[in-house]
Amino acid sequence: MTRTILDLHVLQTVPPSNLNRDDTGTPKTALYGGARRSRVSSQAWKRATRAAFAELLAPEELGVRTKRVAEFVAERIHELDDSIDRSEALALAAETVKAATGSKIEVPKRKSGKKTDDGASEPPAPQSSYLMFLSAQQRDALAQLAVKGRADIKAFFKDKDNKEEAKSSANTRHSVDIALFGRMVADGADINVDAATQVAHAISVHAVENESDYYTAVDDRRKDEEPGAGMIGTVEFNSATLYRYAALDVDRLAANLGRGLRDGEEPTTPVRRAVEAFVEGFVDSMPSGKINTFGNHTRPEAVIVKLRGTRPVNFVSAFEQPVVADVGSGYLRKACERLADHISQIEEAYGTHADTTTWVLRAGANTEPLAGLGAESSMGELVESVGRAAADRQAETA
Repeated sequence: MTRTILDLHVLQTVPPSNLNRDDTGTPKTALYGGARRSRVSSQAWKRATRAAFAELLAPEELGVRTKRVAEFVAERIHELDDSIDRSEALALAAETVKAATGSKIEVPKRKSGKKTDDGASEPPAPQSSYLMFLSAQQRDALAQLAVKGRADIKAFFKDKDNKEEAKSSANTRHSVDIALFGRMVADGADINVDAATQVAHAISVHAVENESDYYTAVDDRRKDEEPGAGMIGTVEFNSATLYRYAALDVDRLAANLGRGLRDGEEPTTPVRRAVEAFVEGFVDSMPSGKINTFGNHTRPEAVIVKLRGTRPVNFVSAFEQPVVADVGSGYLRKACERLADHISQIEEAYGTHADTTTWVLRAGANTEPLAGLGAESSMGELVESVGRAAADRQAETA
């Protein structure tokens, strides 16, 4: 059976930074090949990718992940019928989400409500016990159903057909981010969505040691006769050339998206748009940890994208032996040499190159070893070419 798998391989150098810290504020690390490496978790880069979608896709193509799901749906209920006040809308939303997902939607213990303009206290909003992921289309469908059952919402959902409609509303017309990253509903496994993407923890191609910056802050109003800093502290950081990897199962993505959001569009359009958004969002996003302290807004120096009919292949083994920089040369050129050599050897050994289309985006002389691995492209050309190729392949195998 022919599959459609997209692999993204990225080399990106970041200066002193703390992109992703642990519970003590220290940059995350991992042991790999016997050496300590800088690490950025997959969760951190998936969050950054989802945030980038806000610039790439329309709001109706995206979802919201929140415990405040009742408030999220209630706001739409009020938009549909402004005679429904906040308290009633929250109650309707809670019952509707409960019917759709099987989850408890309750007021958190010791939770106080918002203050209104006249100082009165609004009743606190009920919440789910874990994060819920709903698309804009699913939110709209659930709100419409809540308005329909307004007269007696509990009796409304005792009807089997109405309850099934609620479940169907929460399990169709998935947004692009839900289709890509999946959704787990602990109390309603039948509406879970399997993720189409897998994202690896980014690791440095070389060994690193975390460093510590001691800083002081001056009190602008402190008098000369009171010498000393207004505040002192330390922040840990490291700098790294990262290897980043993600895989996208285009077949799973197409199944999750279904017929998409717009009537009359080409069947492969939803897949093409989602693939384009994922490629651009993943490549060009950056986790925001300590960004105001370090301003580490770099872009990848090299991107390799492969569209293949076999299983995903992560090329991190190219860096199992940590890269050692010559004096004054840095890590990037040697990393590019290692990656180009490793890709050629793996594809030759397993004979996968014949069924693979490759694109390369690269910047600077240090990335020359990657030239010739595939069609060289700018970012815009890369996104358009990969999206079109994935959609065409879907059309051929449909």
